[in-house]
This record gives sequence, structure tokens and C-alpha cells, in this order.
Amino acid sequence: MIVRPAREQDAPGFLGLAAQVEHWFGAMVEDPGFRAAVDKHIRRGTALVAVPPAGPRLLGGMLFGAKSPTYHVHWLVVCEQQRGTGVGRALMAEAMRRFAVGGPGTVEVVTFGADHPGAVAGGARVFYERLGFSPAEPAPPGPEGGSRQVYRRPV
Repeated sequence: MIVRPAREQDAPGFLGLAAQVEHWFGAMVEDPGFRAAVDKHIRRGTALVAVPPAGPRLLGGMLFGAKSPTYHVHWLVVCEQQRGTGVGRALMAEAMRRFAVGGPGTVEVVTFGADHPGAVAGGARVFYERLGFSPAEPAPPGPEGGSRQVYRRPV
């Protein structure tokens, strides 16, 4: 697997990943705001993708807010067939190596609340906890109405 900055031609792959998780996050594929966010992160160099050594398909993708001292994981998704294989961990490690180098600070992500169906089925909370994130304050509900929670990790 190769983790690299996303390119313009990767944008459709982000939409494919989004389609796999819309049942947890609400509509994204047809949302012009989501596409604009992907395009903006690609232009800024703060979108990362994980790809197999041969082939254009995306194993995972990430949009990262690289502004110190509080960095943000804006979006991180691994394709259904690759979950639990280290793709998400590799994306996070590369984001930390590339972007979270400005000294002391924190990385924040908003993920599912404990009572959200995606908290267990998607494994996001356990994933972030294994990477050293800790649950923090509740966040506003997601667009589909499900609960959300901030997770935070020092850098």
C-alpha cells in the first residue's frame, strides 16, 4: 500500500468511498459542499489517499486540517473490504508525519457518539482510541441526526 497526497484524478474515488458510508453520515456523494471540500483539500495538499501498489482504486482517503496548534481530521474513510487491515492507521501516520510537526498541540476528530449504530459497526471509536485519542465533549449531531463526540490526541 502507498499513502500519498491526493491528486485531482482521485476525486471520484473520494465519492466512491463516501457512497460506502452515507448510511452513517448522511448524503455526501450528491452534496456540492462535500465535493468542494475534497477539491479544496486536494488543492491545498491536505488530502491523502491510500492506494495499492498497482492500480488507481482508493483503499482509503483522508481530509486533514493542518493548522497548528489544533489539527483536525475532517474526514477519514477506509473502503469496506480494507477495514481492519491498517489502511486507516497508515493514513493517520502519514498525516501526523506531514502535517502535525509544528510543536505542541492537539489533533481533534468528531466521530460517532457511543449510542450511534456506526460506533460499533464502523469501529471508529475503537480505531481512534487505539491511536491514542481520548473521548472529549459531545459534538452537535450529524446531518442524519445521529450523536457525535469529539476525540482528542496530544501531539
